[in-house]
Amino acid sequence: MADPKGFLTTPRQEWPRRPVSERVRDWNEVYVPGALLPVIGAQANRCMDCGVPFCHDACPLGNLIPEWNDLVSREDWRAAAERLHATNNFPEFTGRLCPAPCEAGCVLAINQPAVTIKNVECAVADRAWEEGFAPPAPPERLSGRTVAVIGSGPTGLAAAQQLTRAGHTVAVYERDDRVGGLLRYGIPEFKMEKRHLERRLEQMRAEGTRFRTSTTVGRDVDAAGLRARYDAVVIATGATAWRELAVPGRELAGVHQAMEYLPLANRVCEGDLAVSPLSAAGRHVVIVGGGDTGADCLGTAVREGAASVTQLDIYARPGGERDEDAEPWPTFPKLYRLSAAHEEAGELRTAPAADADARLFAASTLRLTGDADGHVRSLHVVEVDAGRRPVPGSERTLPADLVLLALGFSGPERGDGLIAQLGLELDPRGTIARDADFATNVPGVFAAGDAARGQSLVVWAIAEGRAVAAAVDRHLTGGPSRLPSPIGPYDRPMTA
Repeated sequence: MADPKGFLTTPRQEWPRRPVSERVRDWNEVYVPGALLPVIGAQANRCMDCGVPFCHDACPLGNLIPEWNDLVSREDWRAAAERLHATNNFPEFTGRLCPAPCEAGCVLAINQPAVTIKNVECAVADRAWEEGFAPPAPPERLSGRTVAVIGSGPTGLAAAQQLTRAGHTVAVYERDDRVGGLLRYGIPEFKMEKRHLERRLEQMRAEGTRFRTSTTVGRDVDAAGLRARYDAVVIATGATAWRELAVPGRELAGVHQAMEYLPLANRVCEGDLAVSPLSAAGRHVVIVGGGDTGADCLGTAVREGAASVTQLDIYARPGGERDEDAEPWPTFPKLYRLSAAHEEAGELRTAPAADADARLFAASTLRLTGDADGHVRSLHVVEVDAGRRPVPGSERTLPADLVLLALGFSGPERGDGLIAQLGLELDPRGTIARDADFATNVPGVFAAGDAARGQSLVVWAIAEGRAVAAAVDRHLTGGPSRLPSPIGPYDRPMTA
């Protein structure tokens, strides 16, 4: 604890965002380049190095937050990077994408703004790359054992890197043409530039991890045959079966899933397309769903030049302060938060029907109507009460010629043949069933991440990847593993 009074004398200061008028004209990250390092030392000084750091419990990775806060405050960046990477394979991802449950669990957050843990993490990760503190770490010797990892999202990548570093020969199978899963085609460039992903993938290749792209296991490669060729298989395909909107008019043209829309915008940024076939340019857009994916669609539509964009959230607008009875510290509270996309939409007034930031809260879709050609033209919405019952007289009509469904995901897809060919059992939620060692009912086959846990956060995905790697290592060696296992398959976030 470099400054015992830092939390008393230094106010919270976050990484500033670029002006809205500037950033909506490009796809670069929304933050001011270089503006984080000058403030981060003082922000790290706000950490109290409390006797029982609840930020550890709030973070499924068990990040050693007080340790690297102290090291950053002393400007020992190399040691801070070592402590950060000791528990997190990809801090440059979590530092940009994670909603920071660690900050909700910060002891300082009991009665003050929390330490800017997420910003400190991002600063350390970026400094580590700049200073060469994150070199490839290939194994000293190979075990002679082979592992196939199916899926290259954060879970699959974390599992692959851990197993490769343990000496096993790992091949990652990815159905898309590039590695990264949702990190590649689901996360917009303005939230995380793909150079961060590419840099980490080059590190993994240098360590020995192999990647097989444009390969759908179950369709291009027989899943049972793959299992026979490898000593172990890790399924980390994610929960990509999207939820549907069961209302009249769903069949109209112009109604698309968010994960049909976002990948095309990302492909434009990758240079694959000049213009997205689903571009929002000049169109009235309505996004059904109030979560992060909906916000990603919002920021994307704004950058594409939509005529208007409105986001529907079925929940009532949350308050700005924690409800100590319903969501006491250190649980992660549901608060009114203004993402970069909502800030942009609010300042640009993209949604005339909304009060402030493009969101209509407590709003439920009744039906969609279209024109004579069968293309959607309007969305009929109604206000709902706490029990999601329509409020009489509250129906309204929104112009809509592009409707995006961001309603979340129900589990792994079943149409590719993977689950059937391996004979995997599913749990009642539709996710892959597994035991306390992440093992499925098929010997040598393990399941991790959203495919088994269900839709979750990037920080839980990485924790799952690290934990399943330890389980696979134990299976392959027949003894204890030196790999860390931060969580068990049945662990869940803290709740009241």
